Amino acid sequence: MVRRKPKKLSILGQRKVIQLFNNLFSSGFHLSEIVDFLGRSHLLAKSYIEVLKNGLTAGKSFSALLSDLNFSDAVVTQISLAEIHGNTALSLQNIEDYLAKMAQVRKKLIEVATYPVILMLFLMAIMLGLKNYLLPQLEDGNLATVLVNRFPQIFLGALLGLVLISLLGLAWIRKTSKIKVARSLSQVPFIGNFVTIYLTAYYAREWGNLIGQGLELGQIVTIMQDQESPLFQEVGGDLADGLANGQEFCQQILNYPFFRRELSLIIEYGQVKSKLGAELSLYADECWEEFFSKINRAMQLIQPLIFLFVALMIVLIYAAMLLPIYQNMEI
Repeated sequence: MVRRKPKKLSILGQRKVIQLFNNLFSSGFHLSEIVDFLGRSHLLAKSYIEVLKNGLTAGKSFSALLSDLNFSDAVVTQISLAEIHGNTALSLQNIEDYLAKMAQVRKKLIEVATYPVILMLFLMAIMLGLKNYLLPQLEDGNLATVLVNRFPQIFLGALLGLVLISLLGLAWIRKTSKIKVARSLSQVPFIGNFVTIYLTAYYAREWGNLIGQGLELGQIVTIMQDQESPLFQEVGGDLADGLANGQEFCQQILNYPFFRRELSLIIEYGQVKSKLGAELSLYADECWEEFFSKINRAMQLIQPLIFLFVALMIVLIYAAMLLPIYQNMEI
């Protein structure tokens, strides 16, 4: 009988697991002892404990166990690299901080979107009521009445179009080279800036950790090709080909539009000063801070824009109701 993977943990659930492993590793527990302790203490659901025990029996690594728990490729790759450079505690702490911030972002996004969505539902109900009861009684129409009359169809059509575009986009992402996907996304207005900062921060941190433990760039690109993340694998293979052809590592980074140009400069000057690992780690911290700061500012703009749209629709409703009345009064 084939065992299915357990249900994917939420971001808060993933953070809890990472936090538990981080605390227990810091207390001197080994991986097998941690799994046994989590099972006896019931801090994790039984289904997850069974997956961990089966993985240990099969001789799997910590990163492979997290993959079995349906953690994202990004998290699994970070742990896999930590198993190589040896600084697992720091990587776990970084992942815990990242998941905590992502949970805050998701919570705030839900809070920002909930009230406007409720307003939009009420607006749709009002529009349908006007269309079915008020507008048929008006003899004279105008642009506002036409828009109100067609608004439900326009809204649903736009919604279905958005869903269709999203599905086509996901299908394209699955079939296309991940480097090409990253290139394309980095050039999309507004979204591209977030993609560039995120990937720059992610790669700078992992390269900084590996270089800080004494690994050479040639070894790093080889390691990258063995990781879970498809993009990590493709970038590693591409960098390896470039190094084999005599290209400088920092010059190859310039070929990727999804990395900031500063990353190439930091790698170039860091190699000269022999402090590349530390400088990449510091730069990664700054990029992560900027990334989450930009996300928070973007979310603060979402709600006012939705409210503005709702306000315009309300004005449209008033125009649809009142303009025919004023026209009849003038007659």
